[in-house]
Amino acid sequence: MGEFIRVNIDPERCLGAKECGKCIQVCPVNIFAPRGADCPHALDENEDECTLCDLCLAECETNAITIHKLYEE
Repeated sequence: MGEFIRVNIDPERCLGAKECGKCIQVCPVNIFAPRGADCPHALDENEDECTLCDLCLAECETNAITIHKLYEE
């Protein structure tokens, strides 16, 4: 888990990497990785590289992605 950012993907909302995978495609710092055809996951070692560009949030049609700013909690 990152120290500053935690990225969560709700598997009940996510369409899956095979059917969608837009978060993987648009992320400029490669936070997301496929998990077969299942819901992608955020790579722990890359989470703190998040630039808060919100491209993944904008591309996720089902609003399955949430970004938690740990420094605000």
